[in-house]
Amino acid sequence: MENFTYSRATSLSDATTQAVSDQNSMFIAGGTNVVDRLKVFLDQPSQLIDISRLQMQDIELMADGSLRLGALVSNTAVADNSHIRHNYPMLARAILSGASQQIRNMATVGGNLLQRTRCPYYYDTAFPCNKRISGTGCPAVTGVNRNHAILGASEECVAVHPSDMCVALAALDAVVEVASPQGQRQIPFTEFHRLPENTPEKDTNLAPGELITAVILPPLSWGKSGVYLKLRDRASYSFALISVAAAINLLGESQSNTIQSVRLAMGGVAHKPWRATAAEEFLIGKSANRETFTEAAEIALQGANPLTHNGYKVELAKRAIRRALTVSAQGGGVV
Repeated sequence: MENFTYSRATSLSDATTQAVSDQNSMFIAGGTNVVDRLKVFLDQPSQLIDISRLQMQDIELMADGSLRLGALVSNTAVADNSHIRHNYPMLARAILSGASQQIRNMATVGGNLLQRTRCPYYYDTAFPCNKRISGTGCPAVTGVNRNHAILGASEECVAVHPSDMCVALAALDAVVEVASPQGQRQIPFTEFHRLPENTPEKDTNLAPGELITAVILPPLSWGKSGVYLKLRDRASYSFALISVAAAINLLGESQSNTIQSVRLAMGGVAHKPWRATAAEEFLIGKSANRETFTEAAEIALQGANPLTHNGYKVELAKRAIRRALTVSAQGGGVV
């Protein structure tokens, strides 16, 4: 590691003011990804601002029925929360599929959103990488790219976002609450992360010095049908090749098979959690059956642009979508 100074923020205002005054500083809480990056010189901050003692560690049920997750709530606390397990089960399952118990105990809600890609070319400083140094190139485009993006990529970057939790949050229409010395603002989750385009070094739409303070889950009366399906090389805490978060709401009549509303998002396919809005729109009003789900999967993968080694992801994603939608239509549960 390079030398840096360390300070422990005493308040939210103190943390954001320090970050604005030194824009080469970084926030640290659980540190489960930040420390890894520091050790291999991917990040070389002038200062680490420790926010782990700030009062952002509560899960609150709000008057309008939404659920507010403080940015410093651990992944373990989110996955174990009875309200989340009952009303937002896809979120609990996504977190439990994402890491070991030890990591979940340390990792935080805010930190999970700020994970950086695990692309091996990004982590290996012997290779050029546009995410590390803009304009140096993306060797993954023509290199070993089995785990890389098939949607929303550019010639500048084909890396994928690593988070499981974020895929569920994208499907749940979550909102990210952030603070700066200028005050607070809210960012719809689907607008929080960025596609690479010509600026792959920018993962999010946070302004300099802004700090995540909470993630808000809107009320979702039919969230109990939510499922999270993760396909990976090994069952033991591997990153997703393909993941799908899905929830279906059927019309209220007894024995109805008509889809009233639906949520669908994918992981392992793009630089950000990928919300399949076109497929959602297609599904509304359709019958919940294999043929409908197969067509929805085709729509979700329209525009896929596989690389040399990851063409398998297209068919794998289609099958995963069909499976996740089928299970959700049956009321949810383990996939």
